[in-house]
Amino acid sequence: MKAVRIHKYGGLETLIYEDAPMPVAGADEVLIKITAASVNPVDWKIREGHMKEGLKIHFPFILGWDVSGVIESVGAVVTRFAAGDKVYARADTSRNGSYAEYMVVRAAEVAFAPDSIPLNFAAAVPLAAQTAWAGLFEQGNLHSGQTVLIHGASGGVGVFAVQLARIAKAHVIAVTSTKNVDFVKALGADKVIDYTKNDFSTLVKNVTLVFDTIGGETQKKSWGVIKKGGLLVSTVGADQKAAEQHSVHAKSFMVNSNGARLQEISGLVDDNRLKVIIEKEFALKDIKAAHKLSEEGHVRGKIIINV
Repeated sequence: MKAVRIHKYGGLETLIYEDAPMPVAGADEVLIKITAASVNPVDWKIREGHMKEGLKIHFPFILGWDVSGVIESVGAVVTRFAAGDKVYARADTSRNGSYAEYMVVRAAEVAFAPDSIPLNFAAAVPLAAQTAWAGLFEQGNLHSGQTVLIHGASGGVGVFAVQLARIAKAHVIAVTSTKNVDFVKALGADKVIDYTKNDFSTLVKNVTLVFDTIGGETQKKSWGVIKKGGLLVSTVGADQKAAEQHSVHAKSFMVNSNGARLQEISGLVDDNRLKVIIEKEFALKDIKAAHKLSEEGHVRGKIIINV
């Protein structure tokens, strides 16, 4: 099969479009003929070697773990899926990924793709939507009537976080840049703050939950807007000492994907309650340009790779 592999850590030049061996599904796995993958910041962070201490990979290695496609074959103990099913998944990052024509995924990580959107668009959903879901509900315990402040509201995770918080009937305050203010309002945010014109920390107070995908100075300013006993949930690491100093709580997490959660998300997409936003589409052989766009930041929604 054709795939994009890296043979060492490094820059864009390490992404090589080449022939690679076809994977074979194990007993509890499915083989997916890939329609599309998506690019997430973790992809190029792994490529550059930022995660090599905690994530052991073997070269040559295929990046990309968001996938949508059609099942080619199933393992001996898999009964929920069959050849021909349209599915999507977020696969284990320690295994070869979705920048390829075929991919093996554990059946427990797989869900039936939403029927209401093109199959290639479904690849934009798994990591970002599950991160938003887990951050707001599993880590943040967000309920109706509570106030949540969402940073990076127009990014891949933020787009889903705004919508999911709104579905949960929370009061949603979202932070984004000038060009995305109207876009984020249309997603359902109750209040949108333009960080290029205003300091959110002077406009917000007593929120129940802060959902932080930015870190750094943004996180430092966030402690003071959370009500006593409230919570900051971060995908980029949370400062526990700062949380204690402000009499609030903090959690850091990385989402563990599962098919059951992803199936619930499919239902929301098919009910037209959750929109999937695509910034740009690339062909597999143009993966370097896709990574470059992701690294530059300021992507509205997601980047997908059509295989």
